[in-house]
Amino acid sequence: MSDLQKRLAGEAAALRVEAGMVVGLGTGSTAAWFVKALAERKLAGLRCVPTSEKTADLARELGLPLSTLDDTPRIDLTVDGADEVGPGLALIKGGGAALLREKLVWEASARCIVIADEAKVVPVLGAFALPIEVVAFGHKTTANRIADVLMDHDIGMPARLRQADRGVVRTDGGNVIYDALCQAIHDPVRLADDLKLITGVVEHGLFLDLADEAIIGTDDGVRAILP
Repeated sequence: MSDLQKRLAGEAAALRVEAGMVVGLGTGSTAAWFVKALAERKLAGLRCVPTSEKTADLARELGLPLSTLDDTPRIDLTVDGADEVGPGLALIKGGGAALLREKLVWEASARCIVIADEAKVVPVLGAFALPIEVVAFGHKTTANRIADVLMDHDIGMPARLRQADRGVVRTDGGNVIYDALCQAIHDPVRLADDLKLITGVVEHGLFLDLADEAIIGTDDGVRAILP
C-alpha cells in the first residue's frame, strides 16, 4: 500500500502550489508522484527547479517549465520525499543519491514540505543508512575519517561505498556515496556538524531544521505533521 500512500501525499502537496510560484522538485519515488500531480494542474507562470537530472527528465517529459538555481535563486516552495522522518521533522534523505542538490534547493526555499508514506515516520533516526556524499578523489581515506567520527558517536559499523549493478554509484556532480549503518542517531545535530568538518565530505543526508511541514500518506488519506 506504500505506492498509494506516496501518491496521496504527492497529490496533497501539489494542491499547495499556486500559479506563478517557483517550485523546487524533489527526487525519489514519492517526489515523482508530486511532479506528476503538479503537471496535471497546469498552473500559469510556474517555474520549477529540479534537484536531479532524473527529476528534470520527468518534469520535462510532463511539460513542466524548468529553471535552475542560478537563474531562480529564491524558491517559494520545495516539495521532496525523505527516507526517514523523525521527531521535530528531522530527516534522513539521500537514498536517491541527490542529497547535495536537494539540500541546496531546500536551503534556497522560503518553505519546504516533506512528503512520505507512513512507514517513513520513526521515533529515532538511523534505521535507514545515512548517506554521506564524498569527493571521489581519495574517497577511501575520507571513509576512514568518517569511520572515526562514527565511532565517536558510538556507531561501530563503518560506512559502505554505495554500489549498483553498473559499479560505484556516482551523483550528478560526480561524487560517490557512503552509507553509514547507524541503527540509531541519538544526537543528529552533533553528528551533522562533525561530518561536515571532514575534508572530503561534500554533504550528508541529515536535513535538520529545514522542513516546515510533513504530509504523510496513509491508507485513509493524508495527515500533516508540524515541527
